[in-house]
Amino acid sequence: MGALLAALLLWSLWVNNLVPHKRILLELVTPSDWWGIDPPRAALTASAVYDSVFATLVLYYFARVGNWKEVGRRYVTDRTQPSRAVRAAVLGALVAWLVVWHGLLPYYRLAVSLTPSDWFVVPEDPVATVKRLRNLKIVLTLLVLWPFAVVGDWMGLLRGLRRARTVADSHEAAPPATGTDWPDLHAYGQHAVAERLTAEARTGRMNDVDCARIRRAWNSVAADPSRLDAFASAVLRDGARACLHPSGQRDLPARTANHDLLTSQVRIGRYVDAERTPPAHRAAGAAVDPGTLGTSLLVVGPSGSGKTARLVRPIVESLALQALAGQAAVVAVSAAGTPLGEDQGYDVVIKPGDRTSEYDLDLYGGVDDPDEAAALLADALAGDWAEVELRRAVTVLVQLLGPFRVVHGRFPQVSELRELLDGEPSALDRLKTMLDPQKHSLHRGLDARVRQAGIQGDIGIALADRLGCLDRPAFAGFFDTSSRTRPFTLRALDHPLRVRIDLPERAHPEAAQLLARLVLAQFTASMATRADRSLFACLVLDDATHAITSGSVRALRRLREGHAGVVLTLRALADVPEHLRQPLIAAVGCHAAFSGITTWEGTLFAQAWGTEWVETTEVAKHTVFADQPLTRLIHAVRKLGTGKPVTTEAVTVRQVERERWSASELAHGVPAGHAVVSLTSVRGEHAPPLLVDLRG
Repeated sequence: MGALLAALLLWSLWVNNLVPHKRILLELVTPSDWWGIDPPRAALTASAVYDSVFATLVLYYFARVGNWKEVGRRYVTDRTQPSRAVRAAVLGALVAWLVVWHGLLPYYRLAVSLTPSDWFVVPEDPVATVKRLRNLKIVLTLLVLWPFAVVGDWMGLLRGLRRARTVADSHEAAPPATGTDWPDLHAYGQHAVAERLTAEARTGRMNDVDCARIRRAWNSVAADPSRLDAFASAVLRDGARACLHPSGQRDLPARTANHDLLTSQVRIGRYVDAERTPPAHRAAGAAVDPGTLGTSLLVVGPSGSGKTARLVRPIVESLALQALAGQAAVVAVSAAGTPLGEDQGYDVVIKPGDRTSEYDLDLYGGVDDPDEAAALLADALAGDWAEVELRRAVTVLVQLLGPFRVVHGRFPQVSELRELLDGEPSALDRLKTMLDPQKHSLHRGLDARVRQAGIQGDIGIALADRLGCLDRPAFAGFFDTSSRTRPFTLRALDHPLRVRIDLPERAHPEAAQLLARLVLAQFTASMATRADRSLFACLVLDDATHAITSGSVRALRRLREGHAGVVLTLRALADVPEHLRQPLIAAVGCHAAFSGITTWEGTLFAQAWGTEWVETTEVAKHTVFADQPLTRLIHAVRKLGTGKPVTTEAVTVRQVERERWSASELAHGVPAGHAVVSLTSVRGEHAPPLLVDLRG
């Protein structure tokens, strides 16, 4: 601003003839008879050229002094469209009005002087002369606006608007679902089937879920041609309703996010247009799909930061839509009342502790092997204990579950198992009496349990205390192991199911924590052993507080082999045992750090994301002391315009290694509604941690 005011002051002095001997150079190079009372046209032209040269020099000098190029870059060229174009247009209009129409600078007078007079002067018609002069001003205005159009990228904005209009028109004219004519079906000779599907799409009877579902069914036909007749007859008979999901639903009751089912992606936000963001990602949409969720996702952020509403719910919604398309299975575990969609949007809704719940949860994960059941249950009951105590807990449970299953043909219910763990003599004696004497190994294990029961340090007592949170009247009828009910087991995820488990976190927090650990352990175990891995299976644990154990961290690394993944959210990494924090961050491939995390939590993420090489520029300034009077005058004028002494700069450019995101930046530099997201795919592709606006 100081340089601009100094330039205006100097030009005002020049225009008002307050600069002494201002025409001495002009008079030296022109004939002396030009400067009489009635100067010729050539003198006026020379004067206009002289003033224009001086104005150009003044503008150039003070533009360098005031660093106007950097000002234009910061306030115009670095802005996103349409703000960039609007700012350039306003600035160009102001300059055109001052220079061409107001005559602040002599360039209009120069253009008139250099233009032959017979081009616009009509002696017998003054009105025509005025019109031609106005046309000349319009031409000069366009010439002045041209550099501002380049700086504001007006053509790029127009191309973007034209492209958006074309896309909108194509969406209106194209079928609502995909706009495809099913070339794969035509290539296979199924012209009638392709025409039926095309007609369904053009008439609006096919949505994106129908298209994705039928496309998956066709892929199965391509893999097994014996299914062709059944597929063709179903499509010709039912059209877009062919190959329906077992629930009969073709969409969710409500959607809150933008989905692309053809690529199985859901948009979670927009990458921020900032210096740290690579140019290719700036203002681009951020999305996740099974390819990234297959490496698992860890989300950390305090309460109220938007983890559930802005990230978890869109992911659950996307997986539920993919389940309707026969592509995925999802289990959403959250506290009762968490807004993860209506009950009608799920196939199975389990509400432990709620009498209205239609489904129950299998306490033993649907396994028949006592050793496997004991390992799963021990991880839920004692997963936060030391490794030695955890192995002892598994041993104690095996000693009881094996004999009980042989005797009763089932595993014990909660009250029965608690009674045995407490070391109740009558229960142990009754079980020992009913056990076949030929089962020597089971007798040895049961005898060992009888000897250890009740002694100091008996781990069975601690297990019974942990199990006691499920042996309450609120859970009566749940976790039934008799043949009267068929509890839901996570081994059923070979089918495209949508499951939601509402944990009683408010009424029974200890039971909710135990069930969260149990579900996580059962999910990881079932994914490792399932035979059909064509469906992507995902467990979304909305609050993984106290659910992370050593066994679950080890199991997370094997999930991608089973075409499965988990989404874990934490209010803070302090909810995870200290020795598991770094292994947990390393076990998952995707991370999301929300605004509000602490500095020490940011340190763990910064270590996991590593460093990068960046180019830094160091500028050292040294004051210049002039010896010549003219140089001192120039320096004085420059100091008057900038307010700073004249300096020289020594620039050093070098490559340095720095953290992608420092702990301080993660703790204090992430705005509300934003998160730093790092994504990795199952194929090994990874994106650097970038700031994402989850509201965009």
